[in-house]
Parts: sequence; structure tokens; C-alpha cells
Amino acid sequence: MSSLLLHTLCILLLLCIPTVNTAKCPQQCVCDQIQLTVTCVNKNLTQVPPTVDEITVKLDLRGNDIQELPTGAFKHTPYLTHLSLQRCNIRRVKEGAFRGLGRLVFLNLANNNIDILYQESFDGLSSLKQLMIDRNRVEEIQPGAFSQLGFLNLLSITHNQLVYIPNMAFQGLQNIKWLRLSHNSLNYLDIEAFAGLFTLTRLSLDHNELQFFPTETMTRLPEVTRLDLGYNPMTYLGEDAVSMAKLTHLFMDHMSLQDLANTAVSKSPNLVQLDISHNQLRVIQPFSEGSPKLARLNLAGNPIYCNCYLRPLKEWAIRNKVKLMGTCGGPAHLSGENLEAVYPPELRCQSQEAMLKAEFEEATRNAPPPTEEPENKVKCPANCVCEGETHHSSCENRGHTKVPRGFSPNTRLLDLRGNNFHYIPSNSFPGVAQVVSLHLQRCKIVEVEGGAFSGMKGLIYLYLSENDLTSLSPDAFKGLPQLTYLHLEKNRFTSFPKGAFKLVPGLLALHLENNAITKLEPGIMSGAESLRALYLTGNAIGNVSPRALDQANDLDTLHLGGNKLKEIPTEALSKAGNLRDLRLSGNSIRWVGPECFSTPGEVTEGALSG
Repeated sequence: MSSLLLHTLCILLLLCIPTVNTAKCPQQCVCDQIQLTVTCVNKNLTQVPPTVDEITVKLDLRGNDIQELPTGAFKHTPYLTHLSLQRCNIRRVKEGAFRGLGRLVFLNLANNNIDILYQESFDGLSSLKQLMIDRNRVEEIQPGAFSQLGFLNLLSITHNQLVYIPNMAFQGLQNIKWLRLSHNSLNYLDIEAFAGLFTLTRLSLDHNELQFFPTETMTRLPEVTRLDLGYNPMTYLGEDAVSMAKLTHLFMDHMSLQDLANTAVSKSPNLVQLDISHNQLRVIQPFSEGSPKLARLNLAGNPIYCNCYLRPLKEWAIRNKVKLMGTCGGPAHLSGENLEAVYPPELRCQSQEAMLKAEFEEATRNAPPPTEEPENKVKCPANCVCEGETHHSSCENRGHTKVPRGFSPNTRLLDLRGNNFHYIPSNSFPGVAQVVSLHLQRCKIVEVEGGAFSGMKGLIYLYLSENDLTSLSPDAFKGLPQLTYLHLEKNRFTSFPKGAFKLVPGLLALHLENNAITKLEPGIMSGAESLRALYLTGNAIGNVSPRALDQANDLDTLHLGGNKLKEIPTEALSKAGNLRDLRLSGNSIRWVGPECFSTPGEVTEGALSG
């Protein structure tokens, strides 16, 4: 009897063992309970599977159809360290979507359709070290988007649609080492765009639309040793342009450089390698003594003319033991010769007539054969340049007196700066609904008629700087539902153009620096209640009404430097309860009384000087 009982107990125990060891695993996934990994690749999932075991460490959800990540999407898997979400058609990451993933160190969101990085999208990822957002449609980074990522080492946002980086965009990245912004459409970086990145050692900005070296912006990066700027349309590198104390490697290849000052890198004393290959440089002067460690200068792919004009550079390179990489583009007897193999005595000049003849023969020999126009050539108005691959169109400095028409409907960046429009009538931009960034700087504009931008449903960045505007019609920005960044600096406004922003409720940043505004009247924020940044530096503001900022509920940045204020506008500031960055330097304020900054919120950054 006892042996029968013992046998029965053994059977029961064996039946119980599988029950104890069996963990939860979604039906369409493969689970490894030893490695604690769950793989659900290409399973047409429309949401994060809720039955993933709580102790899972690595979750792979690539190739599904999860179009939105809701708040708390991963609250049931708090032990995750690696999460892969590539190719999931994700359009939006809601605030707090990753909340609870305090152990996550790697997150890959590449190849999705994300267009905005919201303020708290990555809230909760306090241990994250690598974040990949490559090949999405990101065109806006909201302030504070990365404020919770204090341990992040690598942030990659390549192959997106960024046009502009605002001040403090990467605030909170206290341990960042490498920031990758390659393959975007960046044409402007605010001075404080990279402020606070004190640990950054490598910055990749190649394959963008930067037309000049952003000197002031780069000086805010004290630890950067490598800077990649290749494939940007820069034509000139000026005196002291590169002022970066620890920079060792600078890449400016495949650009449009035609000239550079001999002191261009003199304020980068640790520079070891300068790559300016594949530009349009024919003659280069010896560099000043400001970069004593420079050892490699790459000039490959430039039409370097090896005559007497090159001799000073060659002698300098020999004296300073700098290796010159590249070949001679002429004259004929030295064409193709390695620059290292050419010695100064060989670098002679012929008579001017002979030299011009040799240059003509060289140009004729190297000229590409004529090609037939492709059938699928991108639409482009006369006297403009349009690129189908990048969706960029430019009519810069072409003397147009009317806004050209006939651009491709796929155009995303439209550059019309430096023309003579004077007046922008209604419906001036038909058929370009996908334009994200519109440049109208230096166009002598005195009036923008109501509905001038009608139909530009995708416009986010509008540059009307350096014109002659004194006022704005209430309907000036009609038809711009997504307008987010508006530049009106260096015009002739004598009063704040209140009432002009009621039709752009999504406006976040307004630039009115260097105008002639004398006072801030009550209700200037009417219609711009969502505004977060207001820049009024360099005006003539002597009076701020106590009710000027009544609707400034979301305002976190206010720059009033360089005006004529004689006292702190305490009462007006008390309405801006979320203010974090206040600048008052350059005013005639002689006394700061008690409780001058007694706002309901807390100013976390400010500047106040005489």
C-alpha cells in the first residue's frame, strides 16, 4: 500500500514540473527562456504583445505594423535591456511610451515614420546608452525630448528631415559621446543648439545643407575631437572659422570650397588631420602657425595647379612635416603627379600667356561630354536650380522680382533668399504643399498679403529675416497649420505684430531680434498661446506692460537683452510660470529689488548684466 502511494506521488510530482518551468510566450513569437529573449520578427503585429514574460531581457519586434506606441506600452516588461522596433510603421511615440524601462540600455527605432520627437517621448529611460532613430521622418525635436537620457552615449538621427536645430535641443544628454545628424536637410543651427553637451567627443553633420561653418555654435563644444562636415554646400572657410580647442580630426570633403583663409583653423591647436578633399580648390596658402600638430592635409580630388603658387604650401608642408595627399590637376607635364612627389624647384610659373593657354587646354581635355536631358527631369522654373534626389529648389540671389512658379510638388526645401520681391501677394506658392522650409531672407519685402502662403500645409520653418517689414496682416500666415518656427529678425517693426499669429496655433519659436520695437503692450501673446520661445534681443524696448505675457502659459525662453529696460518687468514675468531661460543683459537696469523674479515657476537659466 505504501509503495503504491509513493508511486502515485512521484507521478504527480513529474506532472507538476513542466507547469513550474513553463513561462509566458506570445503565440507568434519565439522565446528563449535560458537567454530570456523574445523574438517576434515580421509577424504583422499591430501592438506590443501583452503576454511577453515579465523577466524578458531582450525583445525583438522588427518588421511589424505597430503604428503608435501608447503610454506605458512596455510596463509589463520592466527588466528589458535591449529593444528592437525597426520597420514597424511607427508614426508616433506617445509621452511615457517607455516609462518603466529603467534598465533598458539599447533602443532601435530605425526605419519608421516618426516625424516629431515629443517632450516626454523617452521619459523613463534613465539607463539608456544607445538610441537609434535613423531613417524616419523626424522634422522637429521638441524642447526637453532627451531630458531624461542622462546616461546616453550614442544618439543617431541620420536620414531624417531636420532643417533646423533650435537652442538647447539636446538638453539633458550629460554623458553623450557621439551625436549623429548625417543625411538631413540642416541649413541652420542656433548658437546654443548643442549647449550643455560637455562630454561630446564626436559630431557627424555630413550630408546636410549647411552653407557656412557655424563657428559660434561649435565653440560650445569643448570636448569634441572629431567633426564630420562633408557633403555640405560650403564655398568658403573664413578667418578663425574653426575655433575648437580639442579638435583633432576635421572632415570637410565633397563640399564646394573655392577658397579658405590661411588662419581658418588657427584656433584649433590640436588639429592633426584636415580633410578638404573633393572640393574646388586650385590654390592654397600655407596655414598659419596656430595648428602646430597638423600632420595630414588631404587635398585629393581638388584641381590643384602645381605651379609657383603652390610652392609656398609645399615648402611649409616640408618644414612642418605635414603630409599632403592628392595629385596635381595641372599643368600638363605634372598632371596626375602625387603632391608628395613634387619638389619646390619643380613648381615654376610660365609666362601669363603660356599659363592661360595651358589652363584652357587642361579644361578642354577634362570637360565632360555633353549629355542628353533625362526624360524624368525635375520641374524647375527658369533661373533656378532644382534637385530631384534631395527635393531642394534654389533661386538664391537670382534677381527675381516675382516669386517663381512651377516648382516640383515634391519640393521640401525652397530657397528664394537674396531676390527683389518687395511684395508677396496672396497665393504666391501654389502646388508646393510639401515644402517644410521656406527661405525669404534679404528679399526687400515690405508687405506680405493675407493668404500669401495658402496651401503650404507642410511648412514648419519660415524665414522672413533681413527684410523691410513694419507690420503684418492678420491673415499673413493663413493656410500654415504646421508652422512652428518663424524668423522675423532684422526687419523694421516698431511695435510687436500682435494679432498676426492667431492662424498658427502650433507656433513654438518666434524670432524678432534686431528690430525697433519700443514696448510690449497687453495681449501680445494673443493667438500664440503655445509659444515656448520668444526672442526680442536688440530692440528698443523700454516698457513691458504688466499684462503683456498674460497668455504666456507655455513660454520657457524669453530673451530681452540689448534693450532699454530700466527695471525688471516683475509683474509681466509673473504670468510666465514655466519660464526657464530669461536674458536681460545689455539693459540699463541699475537695481534688482527683492522678489523681482518671484514667478510661480522657477527660472533655471538666465543672464543679467548692465
